[in-house]
Amino acid sequence: MEFTLRGDYIELCNLLKLVGIADSGGRGKAMVAEGLVQVDGQPETRKTAKIRAGQMVECMGQTITVQGQE
Repeated sequence: MEFTLRGDYIELCNLLKLVGIADSGGRGKAMVAEGLVQVDGQPETRKTAKIRAGQMVECMGQTITVQGQE
């Protein structure tokens, strides 16, 4: 799936909530803490990691491609 970024970055836990993988920001943080999330193929443990355009996030078998606004 694709996510279009509005601004410079989005925090990882908020991205998981906005695309519907997590039902809340708190659940998104828990998923990161549980080691369920990878950013650009590497495990990510920072709940509020800044995700920027061009990055790829994987969680629960789903891949999110982050794009910048045109």
